[in-house]
Amino acid sequence: GLVAIAAAKAGAALVCASDIDAIALAASEMNAKENGVFIEPLAHDLIGEPARWGAVLAGDMCYERLLAERLGAWLKALAEEGARVLIGDPGRNYFPGEAGMTRLATYCVPTSRDLEDRETRETSVYLLQAG
Repeated sequence: GLVAIAAAKAGAALVCASDIDAIALAASEMNAKENGVFIEPLAHDLIGEPARWGAVLAGDMCYERLLAERLGAWLKALAEEGARVLIGDPGRNYFPGEAGMTRLATYCVPTSRDLEDRETRETSVYLLQAG
């Protein structure tokens, strides 16, 4: 939900947030409300759905091999159909690498030792190129 909230705060007209975890989706809705924006919650796996968005933002999704493979193929197809595809990744094992992507920004993000193996993590945002 963090990426959806950021998109809404940046002025996106209609923002959908997808998560297969109902608790995570509910937390996203509460955080959106707290931040004064609306996001449309989608409680199902969108991977494989036909393009219906002008932009698709995927954040920290490459932590499992099968998920990363499914996501990568779908995002490439969306980019080929004309969607602007942005991927945020903090260096997960199954990130496909920078081939076919343009790195737009890199940030040093504070993390929790309860969730990560370090106190900060470098994360980057990439634009997936069509073709």
